Amino acid sequence: MLVNIIMQMYLIYSRMIIEIIFYLCLEPNKEKVMKRVFVFVVSLLVLGSLARVNAQEKETLVKVGDDVPEFVVEMFDGQKINIKDLKGKIVLINFWATWCPPCQEELKRVQKEIIDRFKGKDFVFLAISREESKEQVKKFRERNGYTFPMGLDPERKIYSKFATATIPRNFIIDKKGKIVEIEVGYTKEAFAKMIEKLEKLLK
Repeated sequence: MLVNIIMQMYLIYSRMIIEIIFYLCLEPNKEKVMKRVFVFVVSLLVLGSLARVNAQEKETLVKVGDDVPEFVVEMFDGQKINIKDLKGKIVLINFWATWCPPCQEELKRVQKEIIDRFKGKDFVFLAISREESKEQVKKFRERNGYTFPMGLDPERKIYSKFATATIPRNFIIDKKGKIVEIEVGYTKEAFAKMIEKLEKLLK
């Protein structure tokens, strides 16, 4: 309900901005009109941000404090990992896809800044490809030179326990099997926040 209201307001503001810009072309007192445009643009950005956050919350099926959903994932090398067997370790679950540009940007940083950084600690980086075949993942790994373990979720069964849409998605699981951090999308700031959280958990 709230998302719909925000989206309606967002559309109204968008139309108003178009009308104001058109009026600006005719109005001699452009400074006055520009101030109005600035206010409307700021309001539009705020509403857009709120709509995006609410949409992401609606898409996410788990929350911080929940037990991690149970699943068994087949890895690229054929090994099977049961999330229950990882209790006692800090786990970073990363859902991604080969066609997703933000996922690609994030994965470029994983080996050096996460896997190598926490090597030797009670930590597992569990990257899971969403809705893709082993052949697609193989080509992607070869093209990028990745050798770290990757899980396969070709039918989206595992991902559907966590969310309905949007990747990349990251879930940090503590040693008790509880979700302690959720990040949607990729930004440098969010990536740094994840590393900071992992460092605290692995002290």
